[in-house]
Amino acid sequence: MLTLQEYCGDVINFKTYSKSYKLKKRIENAPENIAVFKDVHQPIIERAVWEAVQEKRGKSRKKKTHSGEVNMFSGLVVCAECGKNLHYHVNTGNANIKYFSCSNYKGCRGPCSSTHYIRTDFLEQVVFGEIRRLTRFASKYEDLFAQAVMGHSQKNAVIERQPLQKELYALQARDRELDNLFEKLYEDNVSGKISDDRFARMSKKYEEEQAEVTEKIKTAKTALDKSNSQSVTADMFIATVRKYTRAKQLTPKMLNELIQYIEVDQAQKIDGVWDQKLTIHYNCVGVIDIPEVLPIPNTEVSINTRKGVVVSYAPNTVAG
Repeated sequence: MLTLQEYCGDVINFKTYSKSYKLKKRIENAPENIAVFKDVHQPIIERAVWEAVQEKRGKSRKKKTHSGEVNMFSGLVVCAECGKNLHYHVNTGNANIKYFSCSNYKGCRGPCSSTHYIRTDFLEQVVFGEIRRLTRFASKYEDLFAQAVMGHSQKNAVIERQPLQKELYALQARDRELDNLFEKLYEDNVSGKISDDRFARMSKKYEEEQAEVTEKIKTAKTALDKSNSQSVTADMFIATVRKYTRAKQLTPKMLNELIQYIEVDQAQKIDGVWDQKLTIHYNCVGVIDIPEVLPIPNTEVSINTRKGVVVSYAPNTVAG
């Protein structure tokens, strides 16, 4: 049921085919042979929600601890240094201490220079505090919030589309060039300028390259379509944020609907104080900075990670 695109209001034709009318078995069709007609009927779920589910289903499954426990942040927190998912652990000496850390550290044997350790209770307080700030921004300053969200969405979409569009143009140009080369090759063979054996070898080479180029064009178009669809879902994100204006606690549903992933930096000691930066990337819009001129208090969270060591949350701001 989670894979049915029809729930978004679309009609999908030619998903399967039969080799012969004598055979009852249906065969799955190639993606390029499937016809998709969007927004034909009333949707059951929002397209942004469906796309978010597909993205999460494509990621690695949330890993359990030895006790079988799965944390709601599993699959959402990533290492700011290497980009890999942080792994969830329960302290063997104290089961009340639960944390995430980067598996790529491995005692300096991996590519990461530090563990990127973060306690789950600290993480939960910080994320819920930032979501509360976001809902206050949305409820008290509706126009500014809408402008910020739409601006981030459009900016992210442009940044993402530019290299994809450039790659698509280059592939399409090469595809046309291969057509011309094959046509000239055929004319040279007919006129006797090249032998049949050479014509066969070169035509095979061009055909193989063109098949590869055609496949890359399909992939690039699919990526562009996805980018375009994400750029128009900012209004859905705004509606989702407003839904949690009166939320009293953080829930897995809230996390999955609002947050794409969270980057975790290693805690650093600055002027005798330990600070840890977190960067929250929201669904469809990316990182949102609330203007400092607005009277919305910053999230202040501190926690004792070990005896005599207090780590405080330091928001990671993004320029522009």
